[in-house]
Amino acid sequence: MIQSYAWLIPALPMTAVLWIAVGYVLGVNRGESGEKQTAWVAQGAAGLSFLLALLLALKALWQGAPGQVQVAEWLRSGGLVLNISFTLDPLGLAMTSLVAFITLLTLRFSVSYLHREAGFRRFFLVLCLFMAAMELIVMAGNAAMAFIGWELAGVSSYLLIAYAFDRPNASRNATRAFVTNRIGDAGFILALFHSWYWLGDVGWADIESGAAQLSTVNAGVLALGFLVAALAKSAQVPFAPWIARALEGPTPSSAVFYGSLMVHAGVFLVLRLEPLFVQAPQVASLVLVLGLLTALYGWLSGLTQSDVKSALMFSTTAQVGLMFVWCGLGWFHLAAWHLALHALWRAYQFLHAPALMHSISRPARPVPSWLARRRRLRTAAMHGFWLDAAADWLLVRPTRALARDVDRFDEAVVSRMVGLPEQEQAISSLSDWEARKRQGAGGEVIGQGQGILGRLMEWLANLLYWFEDRLVLHGGGEGLIRTLRRLGSYALRIERLLESPRYLMLLIMATFVVIL
Repeated sequence: MIQSYAWLIPALPMTAVLWIAVGYVLGVNRGESGEKQTAWVAQGAAGLSFLLALLLALKALWQGAPGQVQVAEWLRSGGLVLNISFTLDPLGLAMTSLVAFITLLTLRFSVSYLHREAGFRRFFLVLCLFMAAMELIVMAGNAAMAFIGWELAGVSSYLLIAYAFDRPNASRNATRAFVTNRIGDAGFILALFHSWYWLGDVGWADIESGAAQLSTVNAGVLALGFLVAALAKSAQVPFAPWIARALEGPTPSSAVFYGSLMVHAGVFLVLRLEPLFVQAPQVASLVLVLGLLTALYGWLSGLTQSDVKSALMFSTTAQVGLMFVWCGLGWFHLAAWHLALHALWRAYQFLHAPALMHSISRPARPVPSWLARRRRLRTAAMHGFWLDAAADWLLVRPTRALARDVDRFDEAVVSRMVGLPEQEQAISSLSDWEARKRQGAGGEVIGQGQGILGRLMEWLANLLYWFEDRLVLHGGGEGLIRTLRRLGSYALRIERLLESPRYLMLLIMATFVVIL
């Protein structure tokens, strides 16, 4: 049975990710000659994935959709059992084919677009990772598997927005988008918890069938958690501003992430949970209102844009807002058709944007006269209705103030209680110690402790320093000292490298893979 091989659809692009990564580490696919191998591996995996998805879709048209397909048991903890399963219903198969097709086209386009770019292999690696993540979202048989894809898509988004990580604006915008999506992830996690607590399972089929048994309040709470995740991922009000920052990434990533696929992930989540939202009319009304506000926000802001990509991005925001409006009205089939057609059309527009910019010589389209006459409305539209500023005022500034207060409390109270030295006198890292040695401050006294515990630690530290300096270093000769200093300089370089964002994200991804 062909459906028993459905797991290969997300596994193939994930295999391409590992192949490109290992090849780069071993030096197999480096240089201009390695671009061809990288491109063939990525396109081959995407092509086979699309072919398998297409065969499953054709089989569903001929014999009917297979429905729920269980591959293996993932984990068991008490009464909680999670399976590796896939939902191969008409919605899942259609979305899987759409994701594979658009990603394949984008990979083919990127071969020439990113030729001789320093980050060629990195881009293809992340794009294959994103393809696997999106296919996992649309194919997952339960909310837990979908959440893994949800997180991988967020990591991929961060890495591609920060593609030019040497530009501070790119790193800053990537961080803003990443943090905003973490708010949605918190809603997803709460929904997972409530689903298991109230329904005893997190499978899509169990949530859909159990929605009718929940009270209106419980169904509303569960639907609200998933809705927060959907709103953040699809850049709906009040989370809309992050998507404009995503334009820092290359054009192919804008096309596949924020023009055609990832921006629709929130809509897909609402479509997947149609029975739950029907059972929660208050939340459905909220979907309608927020979708309408987002459509107006995207339409008015798009009228004031002077470049092609920004205009397309705000137009995408408005169209996705309309999809939420259809879901809020209960027109889920219309929203599904709107999603598929808009994804295809928007992918074409974004991929065509670079050629369009070169071929057009006339100035940008002027603001409509009716909007130009309303200066206040035009100013608000140009500033995105100050949603970014509101987020700074409501969230960022209070968080920074809280961090400063905690730091002061830690320095004034906690450090003194445990007898640690003052912050300005403490040596917190190898780089601090080397800096003090260069400034002539690396004397025999390590630090000044406070309290009984602090004095004891100070005495012990000075004793160990004397032992190391007098007996170990000088006793071993100057050659040992030079060797240790050389090793210290290497360690300092490694420490500085690990402080850069790209290595930090690599460690986070490696930790995530080990946990899984």
